[in-house]
Amino acid sequence: MDKKNLPIIIAGPTASGKTGAALALAKLCGGEIISVDSRQVYKFINAGTAAPEGEWQDGFYKVEGINYHLVDFLDLNENFDVSRFCRAAEGITKYKENTQFIFAGGTGMYMQGYFSGMDKLPEGDPAIRAELSALAREKGREYLHKILSSFDEASASAIPAGNIHRVIRAIEIYRLTGKPASVLRTGRYKAEFPKEKVLSFYLDWDKEDLDKRIATRTEAIFGPMVEETQSVLKMGYKRDCPGLRSLGYREALEYMDGNISKDEAVARIITLTRQYAKRQRTWFRRYNDMIRIKCSYEKSGIDVAKEILLWKER
Repeated sequence: MDKKNLPIIIAGPTASGKTGAALALAKLCGGEIISVDSRQVYKFINAGTAAPEGEWQDGFYKVEGINYHLVDFLDLNENFDVSRFCRAAEGITKYKENTQFIFAGGTGMYMQGYFSGMDKLPEGDPAIRAELSALAREKGREYLHKILSSFDEASASAIPAGNIHRVIRAIEIYRLTGKPASVLRTGRYKAEFPKEKVLSFYLDWDKEDLDKRIATRTEAIFGPMVEETQSVLKMGYKRDCPGLRSLGYREALEYMDGNISKDEAVARIITLTRQYAKRQRTWFRRYNDMIRIKCSYEKSGIDVAKEILLWKER
């Protein structure tokens, strides 16, 4: 690939302005964006996943005239994982080999898997996942977590019972291979984005400012999240379908059921989102070679994009 068209990563924690920076950069360099977000793939829940507002035209999801891939296409009943992301991203980049692609998002495992590789794990089995999901509905998440603990204590210690998707995945791996996920996930892959393959940038915010941005965004999107939840339930989707396991929708359901107030729901989502942002910061801290761009309320998406271009032209 021509060096001038090396893919660009724009990474960072939730609410750090990745979408705005990516759109500004795509306009400046005539590029296209690939979303690296495990939840924005779903249809019907764009508000709660902070997916960019766009529309489908001629087979492409377009945002402000820019092709924005891997957003708003997956049914809420389907699961999405790193292997599926890698296959999809590879298909997109091969389709347009001389295009400037911008990988924007906060799901670090997807970026790692695509650019640097990860441990090889079996593809998911829909029948096993459906069976385990039904068991969780019938007997509770703690019951499923105890099953995991019975043969893989290391994974059970690392995965909370509430993270039902990861618990199911760990059990599924054991069922498919006969080996615990904690054994197969060696962690020996190299934590870096090879410079000959990609230019990587991290949007670095002061924690207090980022916390404020998270709170402001959560307050703004909670109403639309409730409307989305009501809408998808009317369509016939189950309350525990994979799409509605996205951050915040459980609280929206609790509010709709009358179990918590709006203020309580918003406060919980803010706390959960801040905890998620902390995990994202921890993940990306391992990449010593990422170029860190200091962000603030005074710096716009265009400012960030121009700074990235200066680095790119060096």
